[in-house]
Amino acid sequence: MRINIITVSFVAVAGLLFLIVSCDPSRVYEENKKIPDYKWEIKSPLEFQVEIKDTVTPHNIYLNVRHAGYYGFSNIYLFIDSWLPDGSYSRDTAEIILATPDGKWMGDGLGDIWDNRALFKKDVVFPMSGTYRFRLTQAMRVNPLQGVMDAGIRIEKAGMKK
Repeated sequence: MRINIITVSFVAVAGLLFLIVSCDPSRVYEENKKIPDYKWEIKSPLEFQVEIKDTVTPHNIYLNVRHAGYYGFSNIYLFIDSWLPDGSYSRDTAEIILATPDGKWMGDGLGDIWDNRALFKKDVVFPMSGTYRFRLTQAMRVNPLQGVMDAGIRIEKAGMKK
């Protein structure tokens, strides 16, 4: 059986990229959820459950947004609902800037796809261990909001070098 050198090279590069991406000692949790047909309905929030054990180390919480180049705005507003393990609840609103004033997309781009990560909360010390719930809802005045491909949350230990 003859193996194609291009196939071997592709597999090697893909494996190396997987190792680089998965070796992130600061990451405690990260999940992104796809938006069906890139049309985010207000009545279709994204929900995340995070198991937190560390109640001593400060953490940073980030919001991730991936959008297509045809997204119609320079920003996005999100409602972030949070539930602690004891059932207490809070709601925040966040604005993520996606483009410069002259219309140039920010974030990491590849072709017509743009990835953005925005700091939501810095140096958070979780008050108790257990399951935390987060819900992201698009808070723009357009429904459905077109061009958002996926969104998510990342929690990492604060102050760690990557």
